[in-house]
Amino acid sequence: MHELAVTESILKIAEKHAVQSQAKKVTDVHIVIGRLSSIVNDSIQFYWDIISKNTLCENAKLHFERVPAKVLCLNCSFEFELPGELTPCPKCQSMRLKVIKGEEFWLDSIEIER
Repeated sequence: MHELAVTESILKIAEKHAVQSQAKKVTDVHIVIGRLSSIVNDSIQFYWDIISKNTLCENAKLHFERVPAKVLCLNCSFEFELPGELTPCPKCQSMRLKVIKGEEFWLDSIEIER
């Protein structure tokens, strides 16, 4: 259910920038989501289709970019991309890992018509 609040935030930000740019409508919305984020693309799309009605963003196409997860081994300082599930460091087999990339979520850009 948190996708509804997230989608409302995306809509609010997109509308604000569209108005500032004197847009007639927003045609595309580009969203970046980390692979470890719990955000579900289909849920965002579902809520978007409902809450964007009668706004500058109605019928705007959503584009999702998934950012891979990257971790830092706290034992040997090796950085590596997670291939899937959490795995030990490939260099030293430690599980003392810190996520450094992959939990992102932001509205990257919008495309508009004037």
